[in-house]
Amino acid sequence: MESLTGKVAVVTGGTRGIGYAIAERLAREGASVAICGRTREALDAAVNRIATPGRPVFGDTADVTRVGDVRKFFQAVDQKFGGLDILVNNAGAGVFRKVGEMTTEEWHRNIDLNLNAPFYCAHEALALFQKRGGGFIVNISSLAGKNAFSGGAGYNASKFGLNGFSEALLLDHRQENVRVSYIMPGSVNTEFTGGPSDRTGDTSWMMAPEDVAEAVVMVLRMPARTMISRIEMRPSRPKK
Repeated sequence: MESLTGKVAVVTGGTRGIGYAIAERLAREGASVAICGRTREALDAAVNRIATPGRPVFGDTADVTRVGDVRKFFQAVDQKFGGLDILVNNAGAGVFRKVGEMTTEEWHRNIDLNLNAPFYCAHEALALFQKRGGGFIVNISSLAGKNAFSGGAGYNASKFGLNGFSEALLLDHRQENVRVSYIMPGSVNTEFTGGPSDRTGDTSWMMAPEDVAEAVVMVLRMPARTMISRIEMRPSRPKK
């Protein structure tokens, strides 16, 4: 298994939930981690919780739906750590409305964050990977990327699109020693709201953010000759 010690990793949306769990786990594996979020307060809190002596963590504000913000963030990461080995596109959100009730602004909130932002980040990461002779991109998708549900048109479209983007990205750059995987969790116990999952009452049946982080590390630590291109994750015993 490959070691992550000394690798440089970016995790978008790394201040809470799944993103925070991934960033924390990568840091424990020995990687230098950079996270981004929209507010300085949340970033500073996350960095302070993750960072320990010998565990470099960098945080900077960025709205990943804005190309300029993304470019500045990746430039800052390059200046801080001298390169990039891993990108985890985790930032995401959902606006859940039936098509006839959804505004164009709500549609774009789904597509801009869940689909356009991973493209912007991957585009910047690929340029930095060239300095390292390769790299790894992990896109955090969703089972909503293969299972449509009423009220989920915008979210479904963004995650279906992210899956297709991931597969094409793999084909475009695999000969450049760039590996690409996407992970499709079902119900995870986070602050994420909306969608088909019932988050009222007992939520112990749901997966934990740390479970998704475990899958990310498993993918990244595969031998270089092997790539896990896709993972589907579900709660073992869903709520009846």
